[in-house]
Amino acid sequence: MRIVFAGTPEFAVPPLAALVASRHQVVGVLTQPDRPAGRGRRVEHGAVKEFALAHGLPLAQPATLRTAEGREALVGWAPDVMVVVAYGLILPPEALALPRSGCLNIHASLLPRWRGAAPIQRALLAGDAETGVAIMQMDAGLDTGPVLLERRVTIGPDEDSPALHARLAALGAAALLEALDGLEAGTLTPRAQAALGVTYAAKLEKSEARIDWREDAAAIARRVRALRPWPVAETALQGEQVRVHRARALPDAASGAAPGAAPGAVLGLEDDMLVVACGRGRLGILELQRAGRRSMTAKEFANGLRAGEETFT
Repeated sequence: MRIVFAGTPEFAVPPLAALVASRHQVVGVLTQPDRPAGRGRRVEHGAVKEFALAHGLPLAQPATLRTAEGREALVGWAPDVMVVVAYGLILPPEALALPRSGCLNIHASLLPRWRGAAPIQRALLAGDAETGVAIMQMDAGLDTGPVLLERRVTIGPDEDSPALHARLAALGAAALLEALDGLEAGTLTPRAQAALGVTYAAKLEKSEARIDWREDAAAIARRVRALRPWPVAETALQGEQVRVHRARALPDAASGAAPGAAPGAVLGLEDDMLVVACGRGRLGILELQRAGRRSMTAKEFANGLRAGEETFT
């Protein structure tokens, strides 16, 4: 089949690589325009563009697909199917109607749970036991189209966003090829999404990074895992920002250990973890970082604590 691929970040590279290695023909790649990034605001391009250039794939970067000019490359490529993975631009009805067999999307959740921009992080924040990928036929709604197939995975107890991201990207690539084969053979029947169980994965905000030590330890550990690599869970020590990169709820988190300790109080080192009292239970921090300094282990951090620096706020 003639495939146009639309995607931008690293998550979209594994399925594009799988398509290039498959019997299907990638006739073109759409990706977002280059934009300034980082502290220096240097103009950079995304991972999909890097891959497309390295493999000599036809590439277009329209600012919008709402105009005839923006859709010019897509029309010229005359695809049978367009595969959309974390593209970042809205596909208007005119673009959705161009591929002969429609547009497919790899979505990193089990729809209709976690429609929207941040399904991986929201699943972790909510403490979901499992997640997965759905291969969906796109329509004009926000992740509302019928599902061709889905694949499930169990979320590991210490799994963070980057690790789950990598697993789902690989799973989505394999599921995509299976869906394309089924679509071509006519053996897959799209099913409408359930009306019940719809949740929305809103875009992450910087304000969500702040740790509230009055929460239970399990919830704080989920926040740490979910908010890597951005915006990164953070707290304060004597008014100074401290980022928390890796942490886990200790086994007694459900029983309310650390009686009498105020939330945020540093209780000491235990098994190379900096143990902190929470509203319920204790959090073991493994890796953290003071503002403007390198990331360090809990033991290194504890060795540098000064008198009076025993409570996070």
